[in-house]
Amino acid sequence: MADLTAKEWALKNIEEVFKELDANPNVGLTSEKAKEKLEKFGENRLVKEREESLIDVLKEEITEPMILLLLSVGVLYSVWGSLQDSVTIFTIIIILVLIEVYNEFKAKRSIEALKKLTLPSVLVFREGALKEIPATQLVPGDLLPLKAGQRVPADTRLVKSYGLQIDESSLTGESFPVFKDANARVTENAEIDELTNLVFAGTQIIQGEGTAVVVATGRNTEIGRVAGIAEAVKEPKTPLQLSMRELSKTLVWIALFFSLVIPILGFLRGQPLDIMIMTGLSLAFATIPEELPIIITMVLGVGAYALSRKNALVKRLRAAETLGSVTVIATDKTGTITENRMTLEHVYFDGELTKHVGDNSEKQFLGIGILATGVLAAIGHEETRHWNPMGVAILEAADKAGVDGQAMRDNYVLLNEFTFDNKLKIASYIYQHHKDLYLFSSGATEVLIEKSKTILNNDKEKIFTIQEKEKTKQTLTEITMKGERTLAFAYRHITKEEKSRDQLENELTFVGFVSFIDPPRSEVRDVVHMCKEAGIRVIMLTGDHPNTAKAIAAQVEIENTNLLTGNEISKMDDEQLKQTLGTTSIFARITPEHKLRIVRLLREIGEIVAVTGDGVNDAPALQEAEIGIAMGLRGTDVAKENADMILTDDNFVTIAQAIREGRKIFDNLKKGVRYYLAVKVALVITFLLPIMLGIPLPFPPIQIILLELFMDLAASTAFVAEKEEPDIMKQPSRNPKEKFMTKTMLASIFISALSLSMAVSTCYFLTYYWTSDVAHAQTAAFASWILAHIFLAFNLRSERRPVLSLGVFSNKVMVGWAVVAIAMLLLGTTVPVFQSVIKMSLLLLSDWILVIVVAFAATSWIEIAKWVRLKI
Repeated sequence: MADLTAKEWALKNIEEVFKELDANPNVGLTSEKAKEKLEKFGENRLVKEREESLIDVLKEEITEPMILLLLSVGVLYSVWGSLQDSVTIFTIIIILVLIEVYNEFKAKRSIEALKKLTLPSVLVFREGALKEIPATQLVPGDLLPLKAGQRVPADTRLVKSYGLQIDESSLTGESFPVFKDANARVTENAEIDELTNLVFAGTQIIQGEGTAVVVATGRNTEIGRVAGIAEAVKEPKTPLQLSMRELSKTLVWIALFFSLVIPILGFLRGQPLDIMIMTGLSLAFATIPEELPIIITMVLGVGAYALSRKNALVKRLRAAETLGSVTVIATDKTGTITENRMTLEHVYFDGELTKHVGDNSEKQFLGIGILATGVLAAIGHEETRHWNPMGVAILEAADKAGVDGQAMRDNYVLLNEFTFDNKLKIASYIYQHHKDLYLFSSGATEVLIEKSKTILNNDKEKIFTIQEKEKTKQTLTEITMKGERTLAFAYRHITKEEKSRDQLENELTFVGFVSFIDPPRSEVRDVVHMCKEAGIRVIMLTGDHPNTAKAIAAQVEIENTNLLTGNEISKMDDEQLKQTLGTTSIFARITPEHKLRIVRLLREIGEIVAVTGDGVNDAPALQEAEIGIAMGLRGTDVAKENADMILTDDNFVTIAQAIREGRKIFDNLKKGVRYYLAVKVALVITFLLPIMLGIPLPFPPIQIILLELFMDLAASTAFVAEKEEPDIMKQPSRNPKEKFMTKTMLASIFISALSLSMAVSTCYFLTYYWTSDVAHAQTAAFASWILAHIFLAFNLRSERRPVLSLGVFSNKVMVGWAVVAIAMLLLGTTVPVFQSVIKMSLLLLSDWILVIVVAFAATSWIEIAKWVRLKI
């Protein structure tokens, strides 16, 4: 089976194809048969994903320059120190490596998990039911429904087709769409572009729909034969990751400078050469910011994974980084702001508007509605959630009214279709009814009114007079003013000579229209209000009627004073439109081209735009926006491919939650980096004053290495787990052009570093001059460092809120880190074995009082400043 070429599949008739594939044309494959075939043919993949194991990360980590530097310290300790010192150093090395490996592996696993979550899915018929499965699980013999906007997931042989046009440029380079026909006959000498009864993997459905059976997957597809199996491209670094990498390079040289200067000055002031060399190496290890890139990857990766658990799948880390900067959300209405739960409310036919009741009087009208919306094929299917929601609502109403759906399927054979066109605002279907051909259309009511020459009234076609048209339009206005969405139906008898869409969709017979209630989601109003407080404008971009858009906007409290329609936008030049964008929040009856233009101009006036989209034509706007958001439930494959983020629930509330999470990600990153750099700077400052005074250094090399363990652990783990601040959505959006290391942040880093250094130096100098015991003074310095840098971490958890208001124990990871650090300190100062290992001595009660009071006092100013700012 796998050895058959595309041409051989095309030459077979459809019965032979199903026989060769051992598949059922009516119910598809069984789960057992699909499993057998998956084992035989493998997953449907063209790209082999890179997977890094824990061992791979471990190998990468132990060859890092910083780890090699630390190993050299261990070797020197074994030469100049005792065996005990060497064992201690290498034990610390193992702990550090394992922690770094775990953190990096966790971050990479989070990103890998995201990739798996964003894998494309596909609808298949299995065991007679329509199911959604990952595209990688497709096997030969699977039966697929095809629709416009879909990226074809495998090579398939058409079973049925209706107006199917395919973009095969990814395979053949041909830019013009190719017409496909399930009944086409292929000749022996046909080239690949002439195999019109096959649809190939990687191509895109431009128009029409159909059903096809999979004949080849993965490397056996035509595109797989050409390209082979390629390695997945590694995701490029985000702008923030790149800027942090550059910052790290700069800080490395600064750290190396002090790691050389301090030992040299110490030696010149009479300190032992071997101690100074090991001190210099230890300082280099402790102060070089090798963790900085890992911190950023962790925060972005773990944050993006957290977003996925809130129904927002981030496809690119760049989106997680940018979310906190959004100033405008440009959202669709249907299904995003509203519930996308369509129920019929009113019907207008025979010149009268009535409340929908589903009685026998609506029977003929609803039957026409089934034909005009193309849901005839859905009759008899249990699973209808993937069909047009308006069509499904009509189908349900028709069933209640007593319409015989099966008889309609027997009497009307679908021959062709013109899928909904965003410009024309119409979809049309051509049926054969006995020997006659009919076209049934559905779409925007005002469009079908203008395209209709006659009207069906009491089963008779009459001239659709200007007066009748005005009456219908007036009724339409009354309905749309209530926020109801309308859909009109029309039909005509056609001749075989008429072939083009323009010819066919003219001189129609207007039948009437239905209105639907699609209420706004109950929680949207609160979210819109929250966005306003956060300085984020919410604007509505919809193809719906202006009155419907305005009514829904009023219910969710989107500013609805000004409204622009697509026609009005088309008449404006860019400068005129820019001037109105600042005061207009509702855009109705717009096309994807209008949406793209609005998004582009919003960016030109300095807005950071998140835009939603679901259709093929939305792809340019999704690419243009800083964050393109595709709808996971109703979005096309093309929209999802071009988006940065996918909403798995199509819910506007999820967008706001994602922005909240995006702000939290950036806040936590800033807090973690500020703390990380502050303790690095503090360590350097702490060594400078003793050097200048010509007294022993406050920490021996082994303690410096131990300090590095706790500094990195807090920055790379504890701050990642910090919850968002309560007022995070009341702050203005971050300017993405603003440097990460602002003057305010630099000042905070140096003041925090100075506070930590003052605490350590105060305890060290007082104890040293009181006791003249270097080991005792170094123990006091070490204890004050551990406590002060714990207090500093807790203080830097929040920029604006005091720790007490957040809850001291609310960050369990940070509490756990603090407990471990304090336990290590107590062991080091009270247990003789640990005292010997990490060069510490017993502290008296007076020492502990000094250490605790000084450590607390030196960092408490941060909390005091927060309380003062809150009171002002």
